[in-house]
Amino acid sequence: MYQPSPRPKSSRDNAIKQLAILLLLALPGCASYQFGAASMFQPGIRTVHVPIVKNETFRHDLGVRLSEAIVKEIDRRTPYKVTGNPNADSVLTVTVTHETKRVLSETNDDDPRALDAIITATAKWTSRSGEQLMLNNISADEDFMMSFGQNSRFVPEGGQSVATATQESIEKLAARIVSQMEMRW
Repeated sequence: MYQPSPRPKSSRDNAIKQLAILLLLALPGCASYQFGAASMFQPGIRTVHVPIVKNETFRHDLGVRLSEAIVKEIDRRTPYKVTGNPNADSVLTVTVTHETKRVLSETNDDDPRALDAIITATAKWTSRSGEQLMLNNISADEDFMMSFGQNSRFVPEGGQSVATATQESIEKLAARIVSQMEMRW
């Protein structure tokens, strides 16, 4: 039975393969692609100014407590440096708009048994040039502010207090706000 002998590889075929491999290695891929955690954050932004959170509620300390929680969260989870300079690369403006408690269940004597401590806020993150950095693909309006709400459950009969539930809501709210500082995919 006749079997054709394999065709010898020419130096031209080898040169074409080597050139193709070199081209594939030399291509940069997407020009703005970044590796690692840096790809999750805005390029060109290194500093963030976080003014004291404006508080529209009757609880006088909520703005300061939320400001502290946001600064800690930015330092912990992002590559940004928080600065007191209003001329930073960006400014994160937050306003506490509402604070309340909601009764979830009561005893037979109408005493609250389980409650939620609820805090709502709005946030706006802009670059030095005025560009909106915190967008949810909804609006490019200059005055657009994202709304956030957070609740924490507490049971007074179990020894839990509204103070600890409020602090938990503040910390969770800060984490949600900082999460929105990540870039969209």
